Amino acid sequence: MRILKKVLWLAATWAALATTAPAQAEPPRFELIYTEPAETELHQPLRAPAPLWAEAFEGASKTIDIEQFYLAEQKGEVLDRVLDGLEKAARRGVQVRVLVEDKMRKQSQPTLDRLAQWPNTQVRVLSWGQLDPGPGRKAGGIIHAKFWIVDGKLGYLGSQNFDWRSLSHIHELGVLIRDIHIAGQLEAIFEHDWSAQAKLAAKQVVAPLPATEAERNTIGYLVGSPKPWLPAGVGDSESELVRLIDTAKQQVRVQVMKYSPLRHDGHTFYPEIDNALRRAAARGVKVELLVADWNTDKPAVAWLQSLDLVPNVTVKLVTIPQASRGPIPFARVIHSKYALFDDTTLWVGTSNWEGGYLDESRNVELVIGEAALVGQARSLYQQLWQSPYAQGLDACREYPTVKRN
Repeated sequence: MRILKKVLWLAATWAALATTAPAQAEPPRFELIYTEPAETELHQPLRAPAPLWAEAFEGASKTIDIEQFYLAEQKGEVLDRVLDGLEKAARRGVQVRVLVEDKMRKQSQPTLDRLAQWPNTQVRVLSWGQLDPGPGRKAGGIIHAKFWIVDGKLGYLGSQNFDWRSLSHIHELGVLIRDIHIAGQLEAIFEHDWSAQAKLAAKQVVAPLPATEAERNTIGYLVGSPKPWLPAGVGDSESELVRLIDTAKQQVRVQVMKYSPLRHDGHTFYPEIDNALRRAAARGVKVELLVADWNTDKPAVAWLQSLDLVPNVTVKLVTIPQASRGPIPFARVIHSKYALFDDTTLWVGTSNWEGGYLDESRNVELVIGEAALVGQARSLYQQLWQSPYAQGLDACREYPTVKRN
């Protein structure tokens, strides 16, 4: 009898411990992922993309869908581990699909050829500019988005291209998405674009999608571009960005590689974002912009200097020094694309702030209201703003064009 009582007492004790033990913390819904340019002082307590991407691909059980502007590998660089993880997934039966932009086919082709040799792997190249958005809208643009989805429930978007340089030698910011609803919206975008390539190849019409509105909330929601090709619940990036600027009360801080109120031709006016920033400054909002030294091309730099002359607006150019190994083509630059509004809302995306990106090209953005992530982005921004790499724009200076290659 005493033995039975002791057994019952032990069982009750373990049951009590089980009910009172703290539950294991859920992983955060969103996580900022940062590429620190090698050999700089821009350290942040954020995870780097290469090991994260590799870990996500290695952990896939069913599907991996990747949509990118282009692919670029170089032997011995950190992207090797990512591609190794992707190949292992494919060889154990995970279905891998990769979609890239046709205008960057030449850059992507070596990696596409490698992927085509793997089992369970499909690759497609889409000429985004062939999509007809319908009456009153201009066709054109590119796939400029950079995102992936694993098993339909884990997502990633950000400024990092699927490029070895973006993982080591360029200032980049992305976000890991553990929200199954938002990951599903990213999947819907991928499915649309994947099937659009097949329809264009078959000379079929790809009809614009019904108009949709952003599912705004205080935690986080997805927006994208261009407007005619957005699935249900994904709002239009262009109008949402203007709305966020227009509703800012104290401060708008922006970091982006390229900014100008012009289209790619260099002379067609694209006023939507520029007008919104000037409206914000006119009502007393403090506006700050960090842009890359690649932004000194003419006439874009003249518009940037004009904006810097507006009261309440300050613009800084950022120069990332060359690596000790010597010049690296199309690297050593800030490429992050994010903004902070009143220190309450964070915008993380894939689009430059110029004409042709938010109105014609495929891009995706996440609007985040979680205080922890807003604080991390603020720290990232302030560090760069106060660093020796950032210098105030001179409205009277004739800036030389920076060589990128």
